[in-house]
Amino acid sequence: MMAKELARTGVFIPEVGIGTASYHAGPSLLRKGLEAGALFIDTAESYETDHIAGEAVKGLRDRVFIATKVSPQNFRTRDFRRSVDASLKRLGTDFIDLLQLHHPNSSIPIQETMGAMADLVAAGKVRYVGVSNFSVAQLQAAQNALGNIAIVSNQVRYNIIDRTIEGGLLQYCQTNRITVIAYSPLAKGLDRIRDCDPAGIINTLARETGKSPAQIVLNWCLGKDAVVVIPASNSLEHLMENCAASDWRLTEEQRHALDSRIQYRRRNRMDAILRGFMPHRLQDVARRTAKWLPRGLRRRLT
Repeated sequence: MMAKELARTGVFIPEVGIGTASYHAGPSLLRKGLEAGALFIDTAESYETDHIAGEAVKGLRDRVFIATKVSPQNFRTRDFRRSVDASLKRLGTDFIDLLQLHHPNSSIPIQETMGAMADLVAAGKVRYVGVSNFSVAQLQAAQNALGNIAIVSNQVRYNIIDRTIEGGLLQYCQTNRITVIAYSPLAKGLDRIRDCDPAGIINTLARETGKSPAQIVLNWCLGKDAVVVIPASNSLEHLMENCAASDWRLTEEQRHALDSRIQYRRRNRMDAILRGFMPHRLQDVARRTAKWLPRGLRRRLT
């Protein structure tokens, strides 16, 4: 498994981690992913999977990079500390490698939230600070509030058919050496990606390289500077397939073919806000329902 440096920390993390949103397969599958080299698990208090991650890393804690997130409703100082302590208990660890703010919350001053974050860093409960779903302006405000402690990552939706962050956020993070943690790097499934691939270029490249379509799509992300991915999987086959998206690279010609032939979109701000507040269970229902819609409409809803 290839690794990338987390911002300017000198710490290298696997470029393919394991996402646990909507995860339900239990700790043994996660453990197999860790043993395959994906020693980077991302969870969140809202996913209700951190206890599973804690079980999976037993005996391997010193080798596994654990990232979790605090929900926006817990951004007040007292709630923030209580939330992190509860996460530490469920994870069965004394510290969190990367603590992220799950979504911006304009109703609570960012100075208060970052003050609580700084206290946890000083106490040794948190090693590194990150955010999730933050715009450039929100990221800058958070960094200003945090002071001398660097924000090392921004976890955002990014894949070959949803390139919203290429509107400026990706470039800002790359310029400032802030790691982009791409969630949903396989979008809502390969069927949705194929809806945006009328020329069948992904299958063509899969035949050329001997890689699977999923590995082609993941490697497209991994070829971007400062980008790592956290695909989710509930099967051993897909988990191993995801891990094997590392240790190689598409050529420039192959990347150009994907960039020129895949139909992609960039979401507007309102769309991002609405999706940010949609419960994960409701997102799952929407994902299952969408497969019955006509291809053109599915593409618009990607």
